[in-house]
Amino acid sequence: MKKTVKAAPKRRPRSKGSEKPSLASIELREVESLRGEIERLRAAGGPPRWNADPDEVRRSVLKLVLTLVEFVRQLLERQAIRRMEVGTLTDDETEAVGLALMRLEETIRDLSTQFGIAPEELNLDLGPIGRLV
Repeated sequence: MKKTVKAAPKRRPRSKGSEKPSLASIELREVESLRGEIERLRAAGGPPRWNADPDEVRRSVLKLVLTLVEFVRQLLERQAIRRMEVGTLTDDETEAVGLALMRLEETIRDLSTQFGIAPEELNLDLGPIGRLV
């Protein structure tokens, strides 16, 4: 009996352009990409950061709290308007809700003024989602 031996498939020599990049070159490209993104953000002013200066902590915390309260106030206002339009609020309830929301808005404005926070500062940047308020 004759044994037949299969020849191994011929491999084509790789050209320099088809070589797989090494792990080190991939990591280097990633680091360079991150460095470029950091530089781009720095040049654009970057996102606002929390100020951990002890003298500014009260102001920073108040700014965050007022932002969240303003967000909730706007949600309540929208809900009250919807309920008013569908007729699930009586005239007295509509008056009470409107007065409460106006007083809350006034309180937010007074506290902002007291701590030197402009109304446009009462917002959070949520990245790709956009602004909170």
